[in-house]
Amino acid sequence: MDEGFIDKLYENHRECPKCPSPEVMSNFFQDLLGVLFPDYSKNKFSSRKEFELHLESLKVRLDQILTRNLDIDSMDPDLIVDSFFDQLPYIHERIEEDITAIFEGDPAAKSKHEVIRSYPGFYAIAAYRVARELRKLGVPMIPRIITEHAHSKTGIDIHPGARIGHFFCIDHGTGVVIGETTEIGDRVKIYQGVTLGALSVNKEDAEKKRHPTIGNNVVIYSGATILGGNTHIGDNSIIGGNVWITESVPAGSKIYYRAKIEDGIQTEIKDH
Repeated sequence: MDEGFIDKLYENHRECPKCPSPEVMSNFFQDLLGVLFPDYSKNKFSSRKEFELHLESLKVRLDQILTRNLDIDSMDPDLIVDSFFDQLPYIHERIEEDITAIFEGDPAAKSKHEVIRSYPGFYAIAAYRVARELRKLGVPMIPRIITEHAHSKTGIDIHPGARIGHFFCIDHGTGVVIGETTEIGDRVKIYQGVTLGALSVNKEDAEKKRHPTIGNNVVIYSGATILGGNTHIGDNSIIGGNVWITESVPAGSKIYYRAKIEDGIQTEIKDH
């Protein structure tokens, strides 16, 4: 093999940003999820002490990950770990609300245990909730690694920068995209193929609100695309399948397309 090529690869390794591998973070997340929800756990505990030791081992693992991989001198890994684990009751409560929303929102779900064990929406939302708390603590890159792990596993792409309210439900889920500056209210239900995206992908707009705001009690059916930082979907609205929205919708709206066929020619009509 060419020596110059080997030198190039070696220098790339030396210059690689300090960050854990996706595998390290996905293993940590899955073990943490197993602690929070025994239906997802690979471990069985014979005593409370054994369980506490396992939880403590997760704290040590996160501390090691942050110590080895944080480039920001002002950040204290021990403080971040303590703050994150102090937030576990809050994270657990929020994910339990999401499980309830998924169970109540899908007639096919026979139990909450089934939701935890087999629903991709549960997994993707749980990853988002964990990643979101790490991001709020200022941890760089790692939150994105966690949500991208869930993306690869479920086909659901939720950026950890998005703000999502209580009782969030993703049904089926494949192909859902929720962008970084998206804001979603309480009791929102989203079906497969929904995109909450940006109208602009210019780099200079990176710090602007680029993604839509979704109000409370909104249902968005499969294939709908809602774009733009100034686009607001009002409370209690229903967004039908395959619609394309780039402007705000008032509360209580129903937006959908229906096909009209005349003389063998199909056209689409947008209804409000």
